[in-house]
Amino acid sequence: MKAGVIGVGKLGKIHARIYGELDEFELVGVSDPIRPDDEHLHGARWTDDYRELLTMGIQAVSIATPTVNHHEVAKFFLENGVHCLIEKPIAVSMAEASDLLEVAARNQAFLMVGMVERFNKAYGEARKMITGPMFIESHRLGPFPNRSLDISVVLDLMIHDLDIILDLVDDEVASVEGVGIKALTDKADIANARIHFQGGCIANVTASRISEEKMRRTRVFFNHNYVSLDFAGHKIKAFRNTQSGIEKREIDIEMEEPLKREILHFHTGITAEPRDYTMAKNAAMALDLALKIDEDLTNRQNQLRSAPN
Repeated sequence: MKAGVIGVGKLGKIHARIYGELDEFELVGVSDPIRPDDEHLHGARWTDDYRELLTMGIQAVSIATPTVNHHEVAKFFLENGVHCLIEKPIAVSMAEASDLLEVAARNQAFLMVGMVERFNKAYGEARKMITGPMFIESHRLGPFPNRSLDISVVLDLMIHDLDIILDLVDDEVASVEGVGIKALTDKADIANARIHFQGGCIANVTASRISEEKMRRTRVFFNHNYVSLDFAGHKIKAFRNTQSGIEKREIDIEMEEPLKREILHFHTGITAEPRDYTMAKNAAMALDLALKIDEDLTNRQNQLRSAPN
């Protein structure tokens, strides 16, 4: 299947490398305003105009541009029947996300969003252990990235954990509270959210892109059980209360590159009949929750600024 990559920054380079490695795809073109080094082209042609990829006969494309461009670029390809894998978030608004879902279905083009933690093998194993979570705590911290600065840390990093939480908790969100600080950019660089679900589950989520410490960890508490999941280390710790005391298990998961697994799933989704847009819809739900958190933390910031001294 002939594939292309649009946006050859940090993530786009990885997409291009994986397409070049897989038998299921042939990387034929990449597009970026600046020509990448030959080592990042993997034998493909370069163009500074993403629309020219159509002349190369591409059937599938990864879109790793700034978020503000996702809707414009993806809509162009979906309208031309090209299957799209969009790096998260799907778009900057729910209106744009809904439009892409509609255009994809109308043109019978597969649409998927890069929520890569879904393809972390450690999460797959932990997911089998967890039933009826009542409290979830997530931390996703990292150093300043010098990328994705057109969006807040909520849309950049926290959205991964929001997607995981929505997958774990089969319930409607009742309310959200968000707080955040604009430390180095004009968007929130560190944020915390508290999510209340109608059935009583509560999730406390922290994300930072100004931390010296790297952490991607989620802890889930449920029915005398506690599971700690280290996404980065591919490790699980499981605790269970038994009649003989607290039983602890530590599980190391064999590493498989999550993004490669994601791109292989993209291929499976393209070839499946009928096409399943569930993951794209889930990504839109995660965006909706992220936007509500962003809105709440922005309102709180505005209230603080307007409060009398």
